[in-house]
Amino acid sequence: MTTENLYKIGTRGSLLAITQCTQTKNELEEKSGKGFELIPIVTQGDQITDKPLWQLDGKDFFTKELDTALLTDNVDLVVHSYKDLGSERPEGIKLQAITKRKFAHDILLIEKSKIEKIKEMKTFTVGTSSPRRTQNINQFLKEYLPGAQDDLELKVENLRGNVNTRIEKLKTEKYDAIILALAGIERLASKDDSRKTLAKLLDGLTFMVMPQKYFTSAASQGALAIECNEDASKELQNALLTIHDEQTALEMKREREAFASYGGGCHLAVGIHVKKVFDYYVHFHNGKHNNELINKIIFEGFDYAPYKGKSIYFVFKENDFLINKERINTPVRNENVFVTSSLCFHNVNKNASSIWASGNRTMKKLISRGLWVNGSAEGFGHQEILNFKNSKAIELMLQQSSWKVLSHNTASSVLGEVIPSYDHQMNNDIDKKFEKQMLESDIIYWSSKIQYNLYTQKYPELKNKIHAVGLGKTHTSFKEAKIPFIPCLDMTQLQESIAE
Repeated sequence: MTTENLYKIGTRGSLLAITQCTQTKNELEEKSGKGFELIPIVTQGDQITDKPLWQLDGKDFFTKELDTALLTDNVDLVVHSYKDLGSERPEGIKLQAITKRKFAHDILLIEKSKIEKIKEMKTFTVGTSSPRRTQNINQFLKEYLPGAQDDLELKVENLRGNVNTRIEKLKTEKYDAIILALAGIERLASKDDSRKTLAKLLDGLTFMVMPQKYFTSAASQGALAIECNEDASKELQNALLTIHDEQTALEMKREREAFASYGGGCHLAVGIHVKKVFDYYVHFHNGKHNNELINKIIFEGFDYAPYKGKSIYFVFKENDFLINKERINTPVRNENVFVTSSLCFHNVNKNASSIWASGNRTMKKLISRGLWVNGSAEGFGHQEILNFKNSKAIELMLQQSSWKVLSHNTASSVLGEVIPSYDHQMNNDIDKKFEKQMLESDIIYWSSKIQYNLYTQKYPELKNKIHAVGLGKTHTSFKEAKIPFIPCLDMTQLQESIAE
């Protein structure tokens, strides 16, 4: 790395901004061989912390001062949280790089001791200043609080300030829980000095990674945008491209286009998240716009038109008439546990270090049993939970590092050891009603490759049906076996996609 002619990086002065900018600086120096230095700049958004931004006049509260410094050549580049950037940027400024996004999710933080008290609460107060989060809290949060009574009142109170200040307020003020962006906590946890401070703040807390399907994150949340002047030297522009991530850029493009279609602005109560999975883009839009509830899942990359109006049979627990699942009792103790199916519930210990679900249905069923569930794979498979396992922020809040997977007796997982919780056995007493429905259906939805193998052994004609699978391990196994299939996020999305 050269130390001559250091490029100046403009950044906000908060701990999070300095931390993420330092990480960007280090990555740039490592990959480009050039030298960089940080120039902290105070923005209007950092100075006003007693009101939600959507209540203030004006716009670009976190970017105007950085824009001025860039356009007057006081800095050579600036680093923004991409969600802070408006759709209209000043003339002369160029977006040169978008960094790889690890996490877009929101995360709810709560004191561990408070969870048992939820069943007795009359009100549950959540700290946030976001209209989007407020809308989703009021609409969905009660379903995710174990023991919550029907008459529990959800209240939202304004919460501003940097990440550290917000977490401190959870412990010292009137909030029962607060909601933050996981990406911000993750960046603080990834740097040694800020990690130590964060560890003290998070002591005694637990968390829930909010499912994107219902608590959809802000457009562009979790990514950093690197800007420079349009006439910046080729040397600088090429250096910035060394940390550009094209997949994240393509996700951001879709999120920001959708954000603009709803009118944009910090007052917008709509979350937008796009995730590339295999060869597809899954879009979540959720919130409220013009007094209309928004709840959309868009599956980009597959044409469902040829399957419109076709009938589906779901080989999924209640309709799985051919295979008996015999319980295997192997209770886990204090580990972190990934629960792949409701067939594994008997082995779940409420004192687990953390509990994770394969999808939102399984997550809600666990919560209905009085369990605090830390997150969901949302149908994206074991790799999604592995990403959370590797989170530095989540690691700080777990009691221990051991992970177990509750699944069937022949399963394997990238997460670690599988605890056998059930076995597949053929059922001799076949339900003829279900058999008839299946054989007359156009499309068969399989929740595992094992199901497909066992059913097609008994009913070879099923091989000629249209097959549908989710985006986890079943997708991979069908693709490896070269069995044609319809991909989908879940059963509901498939039904809606082929409805006439």
